[in-house]
Amino acid sequence: MSEKTYNVLFLCTGNSARSIMAECILGRHGTARFRAFSAGSHPKGSLHPESVELLQRLNHDTSGLRSKSWDEFAAAGAPDLDFVFTVCDNAAGEICPAWPGQPMTAHWGVPDPAAVLEQGAERGLKIADIYRMLNNRISIFCALPIRSLDTLSLQKRLDDIGKSRD
Repeated sequence: MSEKTYNVLFLCTGNSARSIMAECILGRHGTARFRAFSAGSHPKGSLHPESVELLQRLNHDTSGLRSKSWDEFAAAGAPDLDFVFTVCDNAAGEICPAWPGQPMTAHWGVPDPAAVLEQGAERGLKIADIYRMLNNRISIFCALPIRSLDTLSLQKRLDDIGKSRD
């Protein structure tokens, strides 16, 4: 029996950096087990250039990435979502649409790469650290025995991932 493929949506306000990074990371780690998506409550319409450069340096495929609205995932014909994770504080506090499939949700907030004030190498290190935080959380998520956990246990684990000290 083949394992179910879970649809995972990462949300942020602008869908230009954090949620895009998370989509790429899960796309790599999750392979056949997960399908990763990202969206924003108020998408910027463009991607954060330094975040995309980092993803490319780490050999992530960035060719199909775009900043898009979360409305695409609440519309008819959208994939049924199994998990929705907010990765920034603004999206966590907003009223989300009703998602098809009644997914499990958790908040995994990390700093915004676009808000990094440092310049030069220090700026690059801060953005790389944000990537590392997301990578750690997504790696833990990918290792969960999802099918063997009851709903309450799984929800606690998802919440704990967001509280982890990266």
